[in-house]
Amino acid sequence: MFSGFWEASRKSPFAGPTVAAKCEGSQQTQLIPTRNISAAAINPGESCEYGSMVYYGYCAFGGLLSCGITHTGIVPLDLVKCRIQVNPEKYKGIFNGFKITIKEDGIRGLGKGWAPTFFGYSMQGICKYGLYEVFKVVYGNLIGEENAYVYRTGLYLAASASAEFFADIALSPMEAVKVRIQTQPGFAHTLRTAAPIIYGQEGLWGFYKGVVPLWVRQIPYTMVKFACFERTVELLYKHVVPKPRDECTKGEQLVVTFAAGYIAGVFCAIVSHPADTIVSKLNQDKGSTAIDVAKKLGFAGLWKGLFARIIMIGTLTAAQWLIYDAVKVAFRLPRPPPPEMPESLKKKLAAQQV
Repeated sequence: MFSGFWEASRKSPFAGPTVAAKCEGSQQTQLIPTRNISAAAINPGESCEYGSMVYYGYCAFGGLLSCGITHTGIVPLDLVKCRIQVNPEKYKGIFNGFKITIKEDGIRGLGKGWAPTFFGYSMQGICKYGLYEVFKVVYGNLIGEENAYVYRTGLYLAASASAEFFADIALSPMEAVKVRIQTQPGFAHTLRTAAPIIYGQEGLWGFYKGVVPLWVRQIPYTMVKFACFERTVELLYKHVVPKPRDECTKGEQLVVTFAAGYIAGVFCAIVSHPADTIVSKLNQDKGSTAIDVAKKLGFAGLWKGLFARIIMIGTLTAAQWLIYDAVKVAFRLPRPPPPEMPESLKKKLAAQQV
């Protein structure tokens, strides 16, 4: 089963050009029937084969680091943002929110919810990035090399949406704990004391009642995050960077990654903010539904804390892509260049112009 999946991965339009390789004691690899290139098991300078289980495992590890580290690092900003969303009368803005929080809880109070944030978003990152790579290959193979290039934006959207669906199921329990620690006065301050309280009061459903709003918030966010990033990288190398990617140093490539990640993050923040407000309020108000919260807050209330979220998500997304790409560089994973038009499609277009 796995050998067939790996073969399909090598045929993926996102695998990038491979070279024919000949190992000592083995025969030269054969041409892939559907492509005019040879598929080597492992390309020179790379530690594993594109689309192999080892490759996906490293991608999942990169996702764990990128999401776990970055979300934990911005817990103070996230805490203030959540409090603005659920209690705008008291917390009137980002700077006022920090001032009141420090006055009431001290500097240590800014770290409330760090543990569920770290564990929750680490699990989310494993699914988000690992499964995105899987679905991108699977869906690309299903529609074929030419369609995968022509409709690549749709492919990025579909792959990221599928990955985020499972990522939010992994995130939901810790997100519920985090929001209650950060927004409910007098609630438990640590993960190990908060989780049993939620389970005792509401059972298992208490951890998953916010999963649908999470899907509403995170799936559009992730679709924009991945599709915008992929296309921005493509455009930067085409119109801004003065040389092809394979001529750029690893450092220069990571700068492009960070810039594209920040641009994607700004769009992500705007798209997902209303649902993020609902999730924060929903986990604070027991017994409420997403529709109840939306009606109570009104249109203007749904956009409270947007400025803080743009700063947070822009920086967060850029840092996540930087860490994720740095993991690929550190472990010498295949990093194909932006997709190019397949030769077969070039010939078809040329024939039509004749």
